[in-house]
Amino acid sequence: MQDHLLTQVLQQRLRFSKRTQPANAAVLIAITNEADPKILLTRRSLYLNNHAGEVSFPGGKRDPNDTSNIVVALREAWEETALNPFDVKLLGDLPMERAKSGLLVKPVVGLIPPNVQLIAQPTEIDRIFYAPLRKLMESQPIPYEVRLAHQSIYFPSLRVENEVVWGLTARILISLFQYGLDYQKNWPFLLNSPTFKSKIFNKSQDIQK
Repeated sequence: MQDHLLTQVLQQRLRFSKRTQPANAAVLIAITNEADPKILLTRRSLYLNNHAGEVSFPGGKRDPNDTSNIVVALREAWEETALNPFDVKLLGDLPMERAKSGLLVKPVVGLIPPNVQLIAQPTEIDRIFYAPLRKLMESQPIPYEVRLAHQSIYFPSLRVENEVVWGLTARILISLFQYGLDYQKNWPFLLNSPTFKSKIFNKSQDIQK
């Protein structure tokens, strides 16, 4: 699939669900409308109580006055990045995802101008950056270590702009590839097999050489 066709495919395939329940939270997958489309990502502030320092899409929890999942996604994107809702061409939504906290999260997809001016809200966002859609699709999963009390668990992740994309954000990306682009990306739940660890060890040894 050629890069300049990616946004066309998204517009052809994506729609809004006719019946969708109000989610606990919503995120906006904002994709630049250009020949080499890029996805808008943020790094959450280190001072937040939840998911501090993690890469995420603009988004957050539903407010009592929010009338739809779309409103939640656009409002949160405006509050976090100053993205004007009128600059977003809405395309559709993706299946509901459940965060590790138990919250139901609805991803909303839209196109934005490639030169849109954004400003990070410092109390919520440390950084705003873009990841090439094609690169995310083709990148192989890399292990991300999560240390528990007595062991380490390795989750699949993507590395872009010196940032680690994993967990819910990565799962939403996989969903975007599947439903928006008809692209099936291999994405295991965990990467804890002995073979996998051996490959990683050998790779690190090769780098040291």
